[in-house]
Amino acid sequence: MDAMDREPSVTPRALATEAVHAGRDDLVGLGLHAPPIDLSTTYPSYDVRAEAARIDEFATTGARPDGPPVYARLDNPTVARFEDALARLEGTQAAVAFASGMAALSAVLLARASQGLRHVVAVRPLYGCSDHLLDTGLLGTEVTWTDPAGVADAIRPDTGLVMVETPANPTLAEVDVRALAHACGSVPLLVDNTFATPVLQRPVEEGARLVLHSATKYLGGHGDVMGGVVACDEEFARTLRQIRFATGGVLHPLAGYLLHRGLATLAVRVRAASATAAELVRRLVTDPRVARVHYPRIGGAMIAFEVYGEPQDVIAGVRLITPAVSLGSVDTLIQHPASISHRIVAEGDRRSAGVSDRLLRMSVGLEDVEDLWRDLTQALSAPTAGPARADVRSAAVPRPVGR
Repeated sequence: MDAMDREPSVTPRALATEAVHAGRDDLVGLGLHAPPIDLSTTYPSYDVRAEAARIDEFATTGARPDGPPVYARLDNPTVARFEDALARLEGTQAAVAFASGMAALSAVLLARASQGLRHVVAVRPLYGCSDHLLDTGLLGTEVTWTDPAGVADAIRPDTGLVMVETPANPTLAEVDVRALAHACGSVPLLVDNTFATPVLQRPVEEGARLVLHSATKYLGGHGDVMGGVVACDEEFARTLRQIRFATGGVLHPLAGYLLHRGLATLAVRVRAASATAAELVRRLVTDPRVARVHYPRIGGAMIAFEVYGEPQDVIAGVRLITPAVSLGSVDTLIQHPASISHRIVAEGDRRSAGVSDRLLRMSVGLEDVEDLWRDLTQALSAPTAGPARADVRSAAVPRPVGR
């Protein structure tokens, strides 16, 4: 097989196909079937002048070094495979991976602040720790909170970023990304795409400049790896690589390997879990113990619902479903945001963003729907009853999940 045969196909491929093959195009030429894991922290070289030149080049441009990475904080081949694959799935020129989703967001904020653009416009709700990082100004940033309609008016000369999460954590509220991107003008729009994944939406196609993932969730998909990643253009990626090198928030190669492996089944997992979630929503809507159901119009495997009884009793009552934070795993998880994931957000801000004290968030996994419903309905069996039909804050009937 010659070199041309080993290059990535120029013919557009379906997302499910890309998920399986992205980052693996060179394996046949290497005589491998599975991607290798490179655990090196340092890389030997007898040419000191060449190494100095490569370090100078990275310091100047932030571009990936040609050849061995010199040191693991500059780059890692295993992590690079995951980055290349995720960029292909999100439709961006590049992606830069970090040790966690919060490390990834921190790098974005530092990148903009390094250019004197410390002001951020953000739309609630966000993941609780994202909210906390912005609201406290721990990285020297200043935030203006607004609704989507107020973004354009909130932008200032020193605004470096507009941030939104859609569907939002934990209310699953959705934002029109295309309209918001237009309102941002020249200010980069960052979309946290953790809940939707590129299976359900690709924000860059709607005008976003940056796409953030807590890779710990659906990208990994099995609850056993932590990471974060920003998909963006190559110019911004170069700045992020320099910040990652300076701050040390690198993704470990074993985590990079697991995240890359997780991408291969991403489309299958998201679509299967979404179908189950849609069926659970149909049942929750008519359950007299449920006051309101939140489910996004684009579908997905995340459900939020408010109960008439005590949400803590539901958490205590599950047996098959796991009461735990995080999401996107093959098993179903449930948690009470006001007590855990969004506890760090001030109570008034939580409530104004729609995070009520009776809201529960459930990440639907790959179990059989009947087993999940049996466990959930038993946990909901508190004596308090409500109206015959819950209020659904989304499409009236969840639609099938498309490609």
